[in-house]
Amino acid sequence: MRIALFTETFLPKVDGIVTRLKHTVDHLQRQGNDVLIFSPDGGLTEYKGAKIYGVSGFPLPLYPELKLALPRPAIGDEISRFKPDLIHIVNPAVLGLAGLFYSKLYSIPLVASYHTHLPEYLQHYGLGALEGLLWELLKAGHNQAVINLCTSTAMMQALSEHGIERVNLWQRGVDTETFQPHLASLEMRSRLSQGHPEDPLLLYVGRLSAEKEVDQIKPVLESIPNARLALVGDGPNRQTLEKHFAGTNTNFVGYLGGQELASAFASADAFVFPSRTETLGLVLLEAMAAGCPVVAARSGGIPDIVEDGVNGYLFDPTDEKGAIAATQLLLSRPEEREQLRQNARTEAERWSWSAATKQLENYYENVLEKSKMTCAR
Repeated sequence: MRIALFTETFLPKVDGIVTRLKHTVDHLQRQGNDVLIFSPDGGLTEYKGAKIYGVSGFPLPLYPELKLALPRPAIGDEISRFKPDLIHIVNPAVLGLAGLFYSKLYSIPLVASYHTHLPEYLQHYGLGALEGLLWELLKAGHNQAVINLCTSTAMMQALSEHGIERVNLWQRGVDTETFQPHLASLEMRSRLSQGHPEDPLLLYVGRLSAEKEVDQIKPVLESIPNARLALVGDGPNRQTLEKHFAGTNTNFVGYLGGQELASAFASADAFVFPSRTETLGLVLLEAMAAGCPVVAARSGGIPDIVEDGVNGYLFDPTDEKGAIAATQLLLSRPEEREQLRQNARTEAERWSWSAATKQLENYYENVLEKSKMTCAR
């Protein structure tokens, strides 16, 4: 198949969507498909054999790490040359509208996927009044697609409740070869804890942005004697968080990748994740693959991954002391924590990227088959 992929974010940016797309493109290319990626210009021209067509853009005012790449006629010329069998728009917002437009103009079957729960984000940026309007815009765009893929059952339900049709599940995936429990190391633990490897070590990995609610980890940290917190990642809220955590045992590590990131997961005592806006929470699967016990909010797509008391702990995000109680319970039971580590790894091993991409290929084939049947009528 020839697949034109439109995404609002791609390399060199680091986040869960980019991680999924990297593995998806890699496996699609390996299976003999030809992928053309339209994304904000990041200086790259190809990835794993797939050509990248970078579109210049400007930083989003509320989130400078994200670029808004505006559609332009040259995209249509590139589509004409490539002649895709289908177009897949990922989180259609701005650039994705070009994919929608050209799918209609050239009668190319359209697939859409939903990865960022934008209506929930609005609350964290003081724009909650726009939530209803945003859902209407999302509905208008997504309902042009033959199929709308979500990464969790909770997001399938949310989209369906807001009038988005033809919704289905695109299963989770994780790199179980990179993330492994045996990568735990005293050296990494010392680095994350700033030279105090004997102390309880809490870990957060992800964007440092308002919607991730990283500030909610502070009372958890302060409730555990001598505990240390390592925040891995970066984002627009970093300076605010540095002030918020001032005077605590918190280490702003910055970005880590590859084996360093895997070692960080494996070396921590608990992965604390307070976000309530996750469509899936890919980073949770990475922690679990590395054998790091998870303490996460019972919200969004997270309960699809974490089974409370079996491979991690879930807490009620509306309970101010929920995360504190769950983390204290985890750290107070070393034998149970070891069992959680093993169960977390076992769960992660069920979800390979090759299986997730094979499922996506099947969706693509079904879309093409429906298109042929429609044209034959």
